[in-house]
Order: sequence, then C-alpha cells, then structure tokens
Amino acid sequence: MTRDHAGESLAKLASMANQIGDFFKSYPDEEAIAAIADHINQFWTKRMREDFRAGFETDTSVLSPLVRQARDKVRPAPSG
Repeated sequence: MTRDHAGESLAKLASMANQIGDFFKSYPDEEAIAAIADHINQFWTKRMREDFRAGFETDTSVLSPLVRQARDKVRPAPSG
C-alpha cells in the first residue's frame, strides 16, 4: 500500500470511528467508550481493527476524545 493510500485509509477509519463516537456522545462517558469499542469490534473487519489500532498508536489527534479512549478496547486480530 502506498503512503498516500495508507493515509487515506487511516483518514477514512478516523472519520468512521468519529461518526460512531458522535452517535454515542450523549451516553455517560464510560458507557459511550464501551459502546464505541463494542461496535468497532462487532462490525469492523480484523484488518480494519488492526489498521485502526496501529495507525493511531502514537498520534490520536484526529480522533474524538471518546474514540481515543475506546481505541485501547478495540480487540486486535488474533495471530496465526
């Protein structure tokens, strides 16, 4: 994957995650964080979850505060 394509892919994942975060932002924070992570874990592919976890490991500035906190609760793809 080229650097431009990888950047576009991460931007798309950030946008999608932030939309999920917007949906749950009226919930109490802890409930919203769990719901965001649960939604991503249930509906995103393993590849999307891995790209999301790796792509925002150090710089989470484009993610909403709730999504930043939910990121650590997103399950990695099983190895093997």
